[in-house]
Amino acid sequence: MHEAVWAALNDPHRRAVLTLLRQRPHAVGELVGALSLSQPTTSKHLRVLREAGLVRVLPAAQRRIYALDPAPLAELDAWLAPYRALWNDRLDALGRHLDATVTDEQRET
Repeated sequence: MHEAVWAALNDPHRRAVLTLLRQRPHAVGELVGALSLSQPTTSKHLRVLREAGLVRVLPAAQRRIYALDPAPLAELDAWLAPYRALWNDRLDALGRHLDATVTDEQRET
């Protein structure tokens, strides 16, 4: 996993950009309005996301349209999969324990 992806995801404004881009590609001006940030600040966040490979630029005449690039997120998801499985197994065990506890309590009453 590339460290730039982790660094990019560390900032809440950049995560907000990714949330917006998950819906559809946006022009910089649209992102500025949606994030309530200045244009230079929004551009700085977009540059970090672009350098991390999380977004790509789609040229459209004079405008720059930003779109989500899902490949690094798929890589992150694959890296997290063993941890997710670990927690799922533990949560399943907790659920079985709680079900057994409820059943035992029902028998006592």
